[in-house]
Amino acid sequence: QVQLVESGGGSVQTGGSLRLSCAASGRTFGVYAMAWFRQAPGKEREFVTAISGSGGITYSADSVKGRFTVSRDNAKNTLYLQMNSLKPEDTAVYLCAADRFSTLGTNYAYTGKYDYWGQGTQVTVSS
Repeated sequence: QVQLVESGGGSVQTGGSLRLSCAASGRTFGVYAMAWFRQAPGKEREFVTAISGSGGITYSADSVKGRFTVSRDNAKNTLYLQMNSLKPEDTAVYLCAADRFSTLGTNYAYTGKYDYWGQGTQVTVSS
C-alpha cells in the first residue's frame, strides 16, 4: 500500500511558477512509475506528465511541454512538478499517481494504469 500526499499548490498570476511535491510512503518508492494528472471543475481527469521508476524516462502532454518539468528524488520518496509560464487554463486540482510497476509502457496517460492516488492540491492561475 502506498499513500501519496501532494503539496505546493496555490494561486498565482499568469506567467508565474509553482512547484508541486508528492510525498510517498513506503520504502520501495523507486519501483513505482509516477504521474501527475489534473482535473478542472466539470471536466475529466487529464494526463499531465509521467516518469519512470528510475526517472530516466518522462512523457508530457503537449499542452505543458516546455513549461512543466517532472522529476523525482527516490531517496526522499518524493515526486515533483515544476510549473513555469502558468496560464489560466492550467487551473485545476493536481493529483499524483503511482503504478505498481516501474515502467511506463504505452498507456502512461490513462488513469486506469495507476494503482494509488493522492487527494490533490489546488492550482489557480489568474489572468
